[in-house]
Amino acid sequence: MKAILHKRYGSPQHMYLGEIEKPEPLPGEVLIKVHAGSVTVGDSIMRKLPGIVAFAFQIVAGAPRKVIPGHEVAGVIEALGEGVKSYKVGDAVFGSTTGLKTGANAEYVCVPIESKGNMLALKPKNIDFAEAAAIPIGSAAALQILRKADIQPGQSVAIYGASGSLGSYAVQLAKHWGAEVTAISSQSNHDWLLELGADKVSDYHEADFATHAGQHDVVFAAINKLKKRDRAALLKAGATYLSAFTPTKEENEDLEIIRELVEAGKLRAFIDKRYPLAETPAAHAYVDEGHKRGNVVIEVIPDMA
Repeated sequence: MKAILHKRYGSPQHMYLGEIEKPEPLPGEVLIKVHAGSVTVGDSIMRKLPGIVAFAFQIVAGAPRKVIPGHEVAGVIEALGEGVKSYKVGDAVFGSTTGLKTGANAEYVCVPIESKGNMLALKPKNIDFAEAAAIPIGSAAALQILRKADIQPGQSVAIYGASGSLGSYAVQLAKHWGAEVTAISSQSNHDWLLELGADKVSDYHEADFATHAGQHDVVFAAINKLKKRDRAALLKAGATYLSAFTPTKEENEDLEIIRELVEAGKLRAFIDKRYPLAETPAAHAYVDEGHKRGNVVIEVIPDMA
């Protein structure tokens, strides 16, 4: 099968399209014929980590370096490992490969149906594979982090860094729970954030956030660029601050919640760019620039219009 491989870690230039043996599912796994994957900020970070740092990260986080990159997947089950009863051949699925050694930037990937290192669920019926591949990690992380604030209808929630994958899902989830949502991002992203459901938008270049200082019950920094003084200015007294660095776990139950929200029209992916499998290095280079809007998808089998 064709897959993206590494000559060595570092620059996207060290990645290339190669040919390796097609995997077979172990007990408790399914073999997925990949239709789409993604390139996330996490993929970019893991690719660039120096060897000793990467080894330490593996020990602390339990996330192995991948022989094949790609943390999100959407595709069709082609074979079942021994003991798998909850899925059947031909099922369209989506999920993640975060804790696995093999990722989804390939024609096939084997994924456990129950694991602490990944998620798997039936694909939402109302979206295509590319959209499904852009959803699992960012949406599930946003769900887990925002749940810590117990957001109530009518509360004011500010999402800082709202234009990325994590932030854009946070905007939609907070709105779903009845909050008044302020999306903070560069001005070029304001129109589509309003389309996602934000009630207000704000440019994160404005000095001291003077236009909405001290107004928010919850502030979620979806990127690590919010200064402490600005965080304090945004929050009401006794309000809740949340960070993208909040530890999260990948749970099938959360992915099922996400699937239901997508099918109900309450949550949707925004795809910034789509690349074919062979151009995965170019997708990494684009993500490295730090200006992606929403999600970057790798189309292994392009969806038919």
